[in-house]
Amino acid sequence: MSEHKPVVAVTMGDPAGVGSEVIVKGHARASRDAVPLVVGDADVLRDAVEVCGSTLAIRPVGDPADARDDPETIDVLDLDNVDDPSYGDLREAYGAASLEYVERAIELARAGAVDAITTAPINKQATRLAGSEYAGHTGMLADATDTDHYSMLLVEDDLRVSHVSTHVPLAEACDLVTEERVFQTVRVTDEALRSLGVADPTVAVAGLNPHASDGGLLGDAEAEAIEPAIERAQKEGIDVVGPESPDTVFSQSAAGDDVDCVVAMYHDQGHIPIKMLGFQSGGVSGVNVTIGLPIVRTSVDHGTAFDIAGEGIASEESLVDAVDLAAKMTSD
Repeated sequence: MSEHKPVVAVTMGDPAGVGSEVIVKGHARASRDAVPLVVGDADVLRDAVEVCGSTLAIRPVGDPADARDDPETIDVLDLDNVDDPSYGDLREAYGAASLEYVERAIELARAGAVDAITTAPINKQATRLAGSEYAGHTGMLADATDTDHYSMLLVEDDLRVSHVSTHVPLAEACDLVTEERVFQTVRVTDEALRSLGVADPTVAVAGLNPHASDGGLLGDAEAEAIEPAIERAQKEGIDVVGPESPDTVFSQSAAGDDVDCVVAMYHDQGHIPIKMLGFQSGGVSGVNVTIGLPIVRTSVDHGTAFDIAGEGIASEESLVDAVDLAAKMTSD
């Protein structure tokens, strides 16, 4: 009997962006540990094959069970919802199409028809035009799976970063640093690290203020919210330290200083160190994982890149890593 390989539903993202291109460029490069099934539009993918100068075939399938592990062929669950493919255009119709890909992938994952989801980038302006109130994929996934406590985890080589908040204004992000949110982020981070194969994870929590408030001289979020959350997690058996000074903890973690993940307090605090590592030498790597969900979801760590869409030059590194990580998370 052949070994079962997880089926990873790869959503195509905004049809006007680079999602279809990175899927085409990444298909042959991805490991053969998973069976990728694109949820998207077959005509857009065929156009991306031409743009990328590829010889890959596009094969529409009607059922995820029919998906095959074929490095020469991209299988696609064709929703056939793009009438006039055009790169770089912000359109309500494209936002609606990209939302439909995600919604169908979630349905498949919840039904057990696919083992994991990997998402190519959507455009938040386009999805807003299409009537979505979500700032991105994460809120959609959480609501669709009835998940209350979840977080964004970014992975780039040895550096892993989860977040107490993400796509909110900075002033609101500061208000969201509460004992409950920090504790729940630490908890789902510990669980996610174990699913990634880290047997006994150590989590470091960054402070909100400079130098983690320097003993209260630079703010009180650490004493009022972060320290109580850490103590609560420690009582539950989680190996967590902090609050650590945010200007040093990320570099220490990236260097492998006995820290398996850093909990960041807000979007840019966590994203900047990840993207400093992942966006070097013209490449774009790094993976975004939504942790705390009952399904596995990974994503590229870049946007739709309308400015270069249709040129065939977008980097596929992040997409390849995201599919590989999704497969790993379903097998461990």
